[in-house]
Amino acid sequence: MSWYALATLEHADGLAALVLPDGAVLLSALPDAGELGRLSVTGIIRRWGEMEARIDRLAVDADNRARQGNVVLTKVPRTAVPFQPFRIFGAASNYIEHAAEMETKLAAKVDSTPFVFMKSQSSIIGPDEPVVLPPESQKVDWEVELGVVIGKAGRRISEAHALDHIAGYVVVNDISARDLTRRTDFPFSHDWFRGKSFDSFTPVGPWFVPKSCVPDLHRLRLTLSVNGEMMQDGTSGDMIFNTFEQIAYLSRLLELRPTDLLATGTPAGVGMARGIFLKPGDRMVAGIEHVGEIANPVIAEG
Repeated sequence: MSWYALATLEHADGLAALVLPDGAVLLSALPDAGELGRLSVTGIIRRWGEMEARIDRLAVDADNRARQGNVVLTKVPRTAVPFQPFRIFGAASNYIEHAAEMETKLAAKVDSTPFVFMKSQSSIIGPDEPVVLPPESQKVDWEVELGVVIGKAGRRISEAHALDHIAGYVVVNDISARDLTRRTDFPFSHDWFRGKSFDSFTPVGPWFVPKSCVPDLHRLRLTLSVNGEMMQDGTSGDMIFNTFEQIAYLSRLLELRPTDLLATGTPAGVGMARGIFLKPGDRMVAGIEHVGEIANPVIAEG
């Protein structure tokens, strides 16, 4: 099976579905699913070590059955948030060109470590859900990011073994209130939590793609358009600290756990550098090669 994904479909009581190249089907509709048919995507990722091979086999079998007409696929599935992360970590200024457009002065990599912040779980929304502009901010911005999902717990993970701890990938749009990430009322100049954790500020989706279906996570094209105009067009190969380095760094601080989500940084092309910010009526489409696309409209609060 060259590609498949796991999704949470709308109006499916949270049960996991397989997304195949020609459509989607609930695991509970497959005769050989067994207990998998009673689990959510979150539940499957929590047990990824024991589930991965079973899911791979089930995807191959489901694809064969669909081609033979024995399984009915939903051709254009409507998906919700694919899974519920245990924690959400974000990497700040992790692409050189993005740091430059934000006028961020970085130390040499050899003298530095990743800058990681956290986002609230309540900021997550799924495909087609609206990003809500809060009245406290006039400069809300977009950031397409490769979302890396942890599938195996670990502490002090080496870069060489980091891939073993990855379950798969999602598209993340790290929405940011630029005028709220800096503060002058405290001696601490940045407030990443305030600027990035409003409700609806983390669109995630459209589904979860296992790592076996992505040939090289550091050679993926990332794009984001607003109202059909391309704003971001970069590659995950341009990260300053690659995903393995980020996992090694984070796991020195704490034990990474299954369903932890790492938003690994964004390429150049954000609105702040252009003097353009989101407004009601806008529509963003964030996409990552081999993973998928997630579209979200923009509305004002209230």
